[in-house]
Amino acid sequence: MKFSSLVLSALVLSSAAAAPAYALDFKSVGAAPAILYDAPSEKGRRVSIAPRGMPVEVVLTYGDWSKVRDASGALSWVQSKALAAKRNVVVSAPNAKIHAAADEASATVFSADKNVLLELTDSTPVSGWVKVKHRDGQSGFIKTAEVWGD
Repeated sequence: MKFSSLVLSALVLSSAAAAPAYALDFKSVGAAPAILYDAPSEKGRRVSIAPRGMPVEVVLTYGDWSKVRDASGALSWVQSKALAAKRNVVVSAPNAKIHAAADEASATVFSADKNVLLELTDSTPVSGWVKVKHRDGQSGFIKTAEVWGD
């Protein structure tokens, strides 16, 4: 009885150790629009063109290519050199409020409609909020539940 529970414990531990740890790796399309493909090759079918600044989640890197997920959940391939480390987020809520502090009771600095692109100025969430900046220069805090790409 002891032997079988010991073996079972060893199997559980070894399978847990073998499971990869996944961390979300978000990047943005660089200064120029990027072509998205259905395969990691320029010979693949062109799926769409990603506008500059568009946030993507890097799911896998294969040589000079990255498999990415966009805000809609679609997967495609892009040349890794087309991605930048600069982080952007896209508003996923209709009429999101950006506050002066990471607090619902703080003053509203501005609001942003769904699909508006915001620069992530601090990628460390504070109690469910992230600091963002609009291209017009306004900055503040938005709830992480109201953006994609953080």
